[in-house]
Parts: sequence; C-alpha cells; structure tokens
Amino acid sequence: MKYKILENQVFSNGKYSLVPIRTEDKYAIMKWRNEQIYHLRQNKPLTETDQDTYFDNVIVKLFDQERPNQILFSYLDNGNCIGYGGLVHINWTDKNAEISFIMDTALEKDFFSFHWKTYLDLIEKVAFKELELHKIFTYAFDLRPRLYVILENSGYEREARLKEHCFFEGKYIDVIIHSKTNGRLYLRNAGMDDLEITYSWANHPHTRQYAFNQEFISLEEHSKWFTGKITDQNCIYKLLISGAEPLGSIRFDLKGDEGLISYLIGPDHIGKGYGKNLLELSILSLEKERTDVSSIKGLVKKENIASVKIFEKLGFDKTELDENVLEFRMKINHAGRKL
Repeated sequence: MKYKILENQVFSNGKYSLVPIRTEDKYAIMKWRNEQIYHLRQNKPLTETDQDTYFDNVIVKLFDQERPNQILFSYLDNGNCIGYGGLVHINWTDKNAEISFIMDTALEKDFFSFHWKTYLDLIEKVAFKELELHKIFTYAFDLRPRLYVILENSGYEREARLKEHCFFEGKYIDVIIHSKTNGRLYLRNAGMDDLEITYSWANHPHTRQYAFNQEFISLEEHSKWFTGKITDQNCIYKLLISGAEPLGSIRFDLKGDEGLISYLIGPDHIGKGYGKNLLELSILSLEKERTDVSSIKGLVKKENIASVKIFEKLGFDKTELDENVLEFRMKINHAGRKL
C-alpha cells in the first residue's frame, strides 16, 4: 500500500527504514501495544478482532486520503518489523502533528535510546522534508524519564508540563510535551550514518582550500579517521541540524581541559551565517554540559576571512602565530553567558 499524500514511501537510515504500515505486522504491533499499555492512550488490551477491525476500517482508508489525520509506518530492521509509529493528530491548517512510536518490547531494555534516536531521524524526514510541517511534538505520560533525555539531546524543547492531566491506575499524572519546529537549529552527536556526508564535505574544494592539509582524502582514510573520532572519549564531534538536514560539523579535540576547534559548513550552506550559529551553539553546549572543558582554541588561516570574522564577533582573544596563521582562544564560562 502507498500513501497518496507522500511522494516518497520509504525513508531509510542505513539498515533501518520506515515504510507505510504493513498488514503483516498488525499482530506484532498488537502484542507490543498490549505489553506497553502503561504508557499508551489505550484503556484495555487489544484482541485480534479489535486489530482486524481497526486495520480494515481505519488504516486502509488512510492511504487514499488527501489529508489523513494520521500517517503510520512499520519501522524495519533489514526488512523485519521491530516497531511502528508515525504522525498522528495531524493539523493541516496549523501544519503540526504529534509523534507516535513504540518498539518491540524486547528491545526496550538495551536499545531504547538507539531506536528512538534512529526513529526520530526518520520521522523528521517525513514531517519536515516530505510534508513540510512546521512543528512536531511528543505527548508523553510522566513515566518515561529516559525518553525526555533522548528528545532533548535530539533538539526537542520541553515545551510544557500539563499537571495531573491524565487519570492512570487510580491517580492523576502529569503529561510532558516536547516539540521541535522546522528550521530550528540544534546540535546532535555525529554517528556512523554521517560518514558519507562528512566525507563529501571534507573533500569539497572550499574545505580543502582553507585546511592546513590540502591533500585529497580517500574514503578509506576518512572511514578509519571518522570511526576513531566518534568513539574517542577525548573528542566532542557534533553536527548542526535544521529540521532533519545536516548543515555542518564541529569537533573539539581535547587535550587536558582545552579543546581544539575544527569546524566546517556544508558547501550548499556556505555564506548563510551558519558558521556563527554553529560556534555559538557549541560554546553554549560546552558551558552547560562539559565542566571538564575550561578553554577552547581555533587555528585559522588569515586568508579565511569568514572564519576570522566569526571568531572575532564571538569575542575570542586573537594572537598572530605567524604571517599566515591566527590563533583564537576563549575561556569557557560555566556560569553561562549570552552570546
């Protein structure tokens, strides 16, 4: 089955993908929903008859609708269903929707964070790129603190706490709402799925022009280097994201309590002010999250006028190392600052 409203039907990240919800997965989904009823808006266990009726009378009609109120997917690992979710309560006028997701209950203990992060990356492609929604949000009973950390590390803002909003197991409980708007800039940690795009950025002529080592980088070299960096405890490596689109990257290689800055903006986004955004957000992140880092520095070729101006605007102290290179330093203010 295909959704009429979607131009693309499959959204992939490595071996993981979202496809229009499959009838063959309905009883697995039923099983997971019944096992996880404690955090769902479901007041009783589902039966196979309930599930058949829902698929026949509700799900099947969604595919041909111009503006369905929900779009549901099977979440696959190499073609095998390990979860399901989608966008629900879609408001086409205000262009917002709620995110829904559950995974195979057996995966929750050890892979909860991994699959939520992977799923968010995929559903944001649907919401922000495919449907061009303005805002997506989660509505979660205050029972899952692990989820809030994942959401906030993925650029979602804790927007509201609805006090005693739902009656659950004999008592009223709070609901937590997290949201993200299309175009909002945020940082996330680099991962193996970013290898290809970071490789293309690294070898772009603009990047090589201002690099201290201007030689072409082979894919084998980059793969080895990249894998080492994202697993190195002395390296902070993040990407700047807007919606679901990576715009650039920044790296702090730590030596003691000092971090050496390396950053770049993707060639399609140069000249749009994202370099300043990237450094600003990175500094704020360090001030908030990394008390082990007390100072940062960057080495910049004098001919790289754009980077020189960014460091100057952000208040870095400048030292001329030689006729070609400038050093910029900043102390990290863990009491916080306004940039």
